Amino acid sequence: MTVMEFFGCTFIAFGPPFALFVFTIARDPLRIIVLIARKADDGLQKVSQTGQEMHMTPRDITNKHIMAYVSGLGFGILSGAFSTVNVLADMVGPGTIGIYGDSKYFFVATAFLTLSFILLHTFWGVIFFNGLDKKQYYMVALVVGSHMLLSCLTLLNQRTSSRDSPLYLASILPAYVMTVIMGVLAYYIAGGSLANVRSCFPCGNARKYEID
Repeated sequence: MTVMEFFGCTFIAFGPPFALFVFTIARDPLRIIVLIARKADDGLQKVSQTGQEMHMTPRDITNKHIMAYVSGLGFGILSGAFSTVNVLADMVGPGTIGIYGDSKYFFVATAFLTLSFILLHTFWGVIFFNGLDKKQYYMVALVVGSHMLLSCLTLLNQRTSSRDSPLYLASILPAYVMTVIMGVLAYYIAGGSLANVRSCFPCGNARKYEID
C-alpha cells in the first residue's frame, strides 16, 4: 500500500507538469536549455549565432511569453521536487499512513499542494515577465502578494495547541481557486482569447452542408 501511495502521490504532483513538458517543451532543444537553466547563456548564444548565419531568428527568443512559460515551469518543477522529495522518500514505507501522528491525508494534501504550486509558478512566470516588460508593476505586486498569501495559508496545515487536526482544505481550495485565476490571466496575457477556446471544440464550429 505504501508503494501504491508513493506512485499515486507522485503522479498527482508531477503528472500534469510532465505532460506539459512532453507536449510543449521536449521537442524544442532551446526550451530544454532554458528549462534546466544550465549554461543557458552559452546555449542561447550558439543558437543566436546559428540563426544569424542561416538568416533566421529563433522564434522562442523573440517570443517572451514562451521564455517566461518555460522558465516558470522549470522553476516550479524544481521547487516542487525540493519540497516533496523527503516526503516521497518517507512515503515508501513501511507503515507510513501519517508521519509522527499526522493526518492520513497528509501525503495526498501535500501532492495536491505541490501540483498547485508548480502550475502557479508557471503562470506567475508569464505574469511576472509581462509586468516587468511592459512596466506594469501592479502585475509584479500581484504575483508577489498572491505568493505570500498562499504560502501563509499553508501554515494552516500544521497542528497547534488549540487545534489537533490540520485544516488542509483551508489551503488547498484557495490554492486551486488562485491557480484557475492566474491561469486565465496568464492565458490572456500570452494572447489567448475566448474565441481560441471555442475553436478547440469542433462541435460548436461544425458547419452544415446541403446537397442539391
